[in-house]
Amino acid sequence: MARSVETIYQDLLAKKEADENLNALSSTSKVAIWRLWLYVIAYACYVMEVLFDTHRSEVSGILTELKPHTLRWYRNKVKDFQYGFDLIEDTDVFNNGDATDEAIAASKIIKYAAVTESTQESRLIIKVATEDENGVLSPIPQTVLDALIAYLEEIKDAGVKITVINYLPDILKLQLQIYYDALVLDENGVSRLTGKKPVDDTLKAFMKELPFNGELILQSMIDRLQLTEGVKIINIVNAQSKWIANNGVTYGNYENIAVKKIAISGYFQIENFDNISYVV
Repeated sequence: MARSVETIYQDLLAKKEADENLNALSSTSKVAIWRLWLYVIAYACYVMEVLFDTHRSEVSGILTELKPHTLRWYRNKVKDFQYGFDLIEDTDVFNNGDATDEAIAASKIIKYAAVTESTQESRLIIKVATEDENGVLSPIPQTVLDALIAYLEEIKDAGVKITVINYLPDILKLQLQIYYDALVLDENGVSRLTGKKPVDDTLKAFMKELPFNGELILQSMIDRLQLTEGVKIINIVNAQSKWIANNGVTYGNYENIAVKKIAISGYFQIENFDNISYVV
C-alpha cells in the first residue's frame, strides 16, 4: 500500500535528524534547499510506490483471470468462443490464421456469459446470451449453440458435466403505483416538458444496467425510480416473473418476487408498462 507523500517526507526528515553528519542542515525554513530536495525525493518515492501497487494489482488480476479450473476461467473461455473457427490441435486456443480483426470480432457472438455450480449435483451451469442489432439481449442461434457445446466438450476438464442455458429472457411483470408531482408529470406519467414517460425510461435503463445473471433487487429498483423527475413515492403492488420451462420452449406460470430474484435465463425483459398507475 503506497504511503502518502507527507508520510515519506516525515520519514526522510527523521532519518536526517538521526544522522549527526547532517547537523549543519539546520534551517527551519520550509523553502530551504535541503528541505525542498527531501520533498522532491519523497514525491518520487510516492510515485514509485503507486506504480508498484498498480503493477501488483494488474498482475494479480491477470493471474486470477487465467487460472484454470475456476468458474471465472470457464466464463472467459465461453466469451472467447469464435463461431466458425477451429482450435489449434491439442489446445484451447482458436486458429485465426490470416483472418482479419473484423472477422475475428464478428465470430465472437457470445456477449454475455455466467457460470455457476449446480446445488443439486456435480455440474456447471453456463448461461449465455448475445445482443441483437438494437443492443437487446437475446439467445444465440441453435447453430451457434451446437458449436459452443462442441467447443466446451473439447476444452473442459475431464469428468466435468456442463449444462448450457440459452433461453429467451425471463419475463418481468410489474404492478406499480407512482405518486407524482402534478407540476412535472400528467396523469399518464408523461413529462409536461419533454413529452416522454420518465418512469418507463428509468425502468428500461435500470434493466439494461442489471449485470448478466445478477440479482434483481426490488429495493434497488425503488431507489432508482425515486430519483426520477416528478416521482414522489413508489409503491410496488406486485412483482412477478416467469421463465422458460424445462422443455426449453414454453414459459411457465408467473411467480411472485418478494425481495429479489436471479433470472433463470440470466436476464429479464419487462413484459410491458401497462400496469403502472399514477396517483397525485
